[in-house]
Amino acid sequence: MSPGWPVVLPPLLAIGLALAWRRVLPSLLLGVWAGATLLAGGRPLTALLRVGDTYLVNALADRDHAAIVLFSLLLGGMVGILSRAGATEGMVRALTGRVRGRRGAQTATAGLGTVIFFDDYANTLLVGNAMRPLCDRLGVSRAKLAYLVDSTAAPVTSVAVISTWIGFEVGLIQDAMQRLSLDGSGYLFFLRSLPYSFYPLLTLLFVYLVAGSGRDFGPMAAAERRAARGDGAVKDAAAAAGETPAPAASPWLAVVPLLVVILATVGGLWYSGRTALAAAGAAHPSLREILQSADSLAVLMWASLSGVLTAGALVTGARRLSLAETSEAWLAGAREMLVAMAILVLAWSLGKVCDELGTARWLVEQSRGLLSVHLLPAVSFLLAAAVSFATGTSWGTMAILIPMIFPMAHALPAAAGVSAAAASGILLASVRAVLAGAVFGDHCSPLSDTTIMSSMASGCDHVEHVRTQLPYAVTVAAAAVLCGYLPAGYGAPPAVSLLLGGLLLAAWLRWRGRNPAAGAAATGGTP
Repeated sequence: MSPGWPVVLPPLLAIGLALAWRRVLPSLLLGVWAGATLLAGGRPLTALLRVGDTYLVNALADRDHAAIVLFSLLLGGMVGILSRAGATEGMVRALTGRVRGRRGAQTATAGLGTVIFFDDYANTLLVGNAMRPLCDRLGVSRAKLAYLVDSTAAPVTSVAVISTWIGFEVGLIQDAMQRLSLDGSGYLFFLRSLPYSFYPLLTLLFVYLVAGSGRDFGPMAAAERRAARGDGAVKDAAAAAGETPAPAASPWLAVVPLLVVILATVGGLWYSGRTALAAAGAAHPSLREILQSADSLAVLMWASLSGVLTAGALVTGARRLSLAETSEAWLAGAREMLVAMAILVLAWSLGKVCDELGTARWLVEQSRGLLSVHLLPAVSFLLAAAVSFATGTSWGTMAILIPMIFPMAHALPAAAGVSAAAASGILLASVRAVLAGAVFGDHCSPLSDTTIMSSMASGCDHVEHVRTQLPYAVTVAAAAVLCGYLPAGYGAPPAVSLLLGGLLLAAWLRWRGRNPAAGAAATGGTP
């Protein structure tokens, strides 16, 4: 289809209706239908048939998508087993003795999210499910938990020197360098660009500022006040079903399966990468090459299955549940994931429709005239943020924009007579701006699988998660542009930019933020 302004209607329709109605499933479905109608030449009935027999079916038929669905169901079932057996309750009681108050729970959640840096999917599912009972107990809202989980998943994974993202990012950079006949290592270029990761690094800093200060603003503050007062308290699946929760068990019944998932993920990435490289004849691969060659989704399947089997064996061996009760608990936990899985399938379908419409290409072409040598890093970030937010895909955004931005950032400074040192900074900042802008959409777009999985793992309504997180993400993005990507285009040192950005965010939180627990106490609630 010829790119034109109608190609942005499907994602805008889906996002706008989701935020207005607070009903994401019908909003996504209407977005897919609208896009299919454009592709079908304006025939809505034909488009409706294509939604059912093509886009939805193909979204589930994709191997990577099927793996995401399966390991999400497996982990959800594992959480159901641990909850029914009282293992989750035991872990919460153990943590409650060490974590004090709402700030402690938030800081601990942020810390766990930072430690699990090797994969954003593993980060999201593990941290959300592990910390949800403790946050419930200490009066931290599900919306805040989802924010903490989401904002330490893609941001930390995208800047970690070892992660499942790095192989993809380095591969794009290396390919762009080869096309321009530039010597050097793509991985070395990636490492040199890390200081320009203004948005991911400032996002992580802001997470700790919010968690440590106990201050919030906007819709998040309202959600935290409700949680601090105990209004609208949430219950786990067993309580919602009218079942009597099991008495607390040893926390090790929950800790061991979670450790198995983490260790299986780390070990599986190493094994998968080594096996692939050995088959290709590589004798002494580096750790970066091993991770780049690993099949991360297959590894996550191994890890989630290992976690389920470990949890089942432990609770039956400890006689907390019978085999039949364990099976029923797994099914109950998996059922809790069905709505999130439906959202994921519709989001993938909308992404495919946008691919066929050329939505991302149209956005890129419309922004091409805005790119100047000094504004290139800032415009690259904004363009990547717009594309990733509209399409819900960070990797797709990187794949679209890196081949375009890299040669422009390499050629424009030389043509403008910029010094070699300044030209190198503009190139590094522009490429990193694309990677950072892609992260923005990945962790706050309603269409992003990571955003959906953060809502799912935290037990938070998806639209509520997007609505409460978006003001925080936009605040950090504004600080990243004003203090980072704009000055970088004029040769400012990245360390100074990060310092100024951090001070700006701290001042903003001090000015705009309030302590929700204090507000709850003032109105008669319990902080």
